[in-house]
Amino acid sequence: IDSPVSLIADMSSDIMSRPIDIKKYAMIYGGAQKNVGPAGLTFVIIRKDILETVQRTLPSMVNYKTHIGSEPKNNSMFNTPPVLPIFVMNETLKWVKELGGVAAMNKINKHKAELLYNEIDRNKMFVGTAVKEDRSIMNVCFVMAEEHKDKEAAFMEFAKNAGMVGVKGHRSVGGFRASIYNACPTESVQALVDCMKEFEKKNA
Repeated sequence: IDSPVSLIADMSSDIMSRPIDIKKYAMIYGGAQKNVGPAGLTFVIIRKDILETVQRTLPSMVNYKTHIGSEPKNNSMFNTPPVLPIFVMNETLKWVKELGGVAAMNKINKHKAELLYNEIDRNKMFVGTAVKEDRSIMNVCFVMAEEHKDKEAAFMEFAKNAGMVGVKGHRSVGGFRASIYNACPTESVQALVDCMKEFEKKNA
């Protein structure tokens, strides 16, 4: 993305999933719980010059100036950090590095997404909800084809009986959403693909 204004992005869902040119952003932030670590931890990557543009008074806790700098005030952190999530995040970063870094992780993620999108496009019972050029490699959203709308609940039950839970779509959209973040193995994606094929055989 090239922009004449400073860009600020919430990258909770795709941080560490693909290479990102952070120089194009004034700030990147997000929750760690999807690709970086457990819930209870957030990350912020911010250009220091942006901090000088703040025009209003902020509470100390939400002022990034409070938390950065070469010498913390009184040689102490402002708050007690969540030690376990930080430890797990560090282990996650080492795991990604051992796999070959973000570039290698991106290759794995693209393969997982391709497996699932190919099945959605092939299977006459399902339809993807995003145009192909905008499809996410982290959250794969799809619905039943119009002529099979009445089978949505049946597929949810079928998937559940096959050991798959958490594929129900957002309540405002319906359908299905497969979250295939970094920690999701290719085998799990293949299991969902096999489930969709089996459901088609029995119900199409």
